[in-house]
Amino acid sequence: MVLFPSTSITIAGVLCSSRALQSYAVTIGPVADLVVANAQVSPDGFIKSAVLAGGTLPGPIIAGQKINVTNYLNDETMLTGTSIHWHGLFQSHSHQMDGTAFVTQCPISPGHSFLYKFNAGDQVGTYWYHSHYGVQYCDGLRGALIIYDPQDPYRFMYDIDNESTIITLMDWYHVPSPQVQRQVAPDSVLINGVGIQPYKRYRFRLLNMACKPNYIFSIDNHNLTIIEVDGQYVEPLVVDSIQIYAAQRYSFILETNQPVDNYWVHADPNSGTNSTAILRYAALNETDLHPLYPPPAILLEEDGADVKLNLILGKNETNFNFLINGVQYTSPSVPVLLQLLSGDMTASDLAPNDSVYTLPRNKVIEISWNPDNSPGRPHSFAVIRSAGSSSYNYVNPVMRDTVTTGVAGDYVTIRFITDNPGPWLLHW
Repeated sequence: MVLFPSTSITIAGVLCSSRALQSYAVTIGPVADLVVANAQVSPDGFIKSAVLAGGTLPGPIIAGQKINVTNYLNDETMLTGTSIHWHGLFQSHSHQMDGTAFVTQCPISPGHSFLYKFNAGDQVGTYWYHSHYGVQYCDGLRGALIIYDPQDPYRFMYDIDNESTIITLMDWYHVPSPQVQRQVAPDSVLINGVGIQPYKRYRFRLLNMACKPNYIFSIDNHNLTIIEVDGQYVEPLVVDSIQIYAAQRYSFILETNQPVDNYWVHADPNSGTNSTAILRYAALNETDLHPLYPPPAILLEEDGADVKLNLILGKNETNFNFLINGVQYTSPSVPVLLQLLSGDMTASDLAPNDSVYTLPRNKVIEISWNPDNSPGRPHSFAVIRSAGSSSYNYVNPVMRDTVTTGVAGDYVTIRFITDNPGPWLLHW
């Protein structure tokens, strides 16, 4: 669905319950070359061909905004074109750099390069990048993108925030992504490993870079103080576990104030085999998250939405493809952005038919949907009604860019302002 506004983790105390990858990824940027190529990997002991960024799984941590991507893919059991999406970045005045294949660009073909050059403006926090061509990122092309804040309002609460405190969660499949059926559970859960010292305060950045599962993340005998979600500061919230959905990110502060010992890290997926069973006494509830800085007042007027969209999420029970208002999204042969530049300016003129919604500029848009247990992702929005809640928050709703649609009986409502013109992908 296209929205188009017109005009063994081992740490002096923590041992991961899953097989660990490298201790942490290297960082590249602010200007860098990123090679995308195939390579054999075996993060869980099973050897398979993968799609890697920078030769590693996950890819290098990116701390830059000028990245030249070169495609050397040649394994035809998987997609050989590629694109890179910078998840959570608004791409204000640079929507051609959003990296969504067939929405803002054609895929990069083998042997060719594409220079992504953009300015994140005043955005700071925890983001990630991944292929946005089909389901290619399930084959490995994904990594963290961090924008450090020199004026972090919570800097006094922690001692350490660097490459070693980034935790990535990924699902992993033993067959190429084009062969993975939608209803199939992952073969493995991958967690990168980190190292810490006792009696320190760490800002951990937790990223769910999975294709499907959500995870319940916890560390035995330790509380987690959440300070950021999806690049947005929130009022500190102490929990002992975090349910994190695909594409979501959390920053939490961990104090290593327990006796020096090994403590299990748990990342239990909602599909596949859980590695543990945990008693949780203060789990995260999204309605308990509140922004540190209030959203624009125009978003919080109870009857203030200029446009309301009600989306019905469904599924084709034959091929398991998802439907929005009864329509399956099919990528057009010409990217939507190029269609716009050619002069086709109304939704009825744009392909794919029935999947393009034209929205008025600088208006409040409210979107509501029924559950499908999957996250929906436009850009930053206010979560007016969360999954699992029957109430609407017009006072201090959390701002984020990925939200779960919940389970049977739930109804989720978000609001955002159309102040960033261009074609944007809303998807599940």
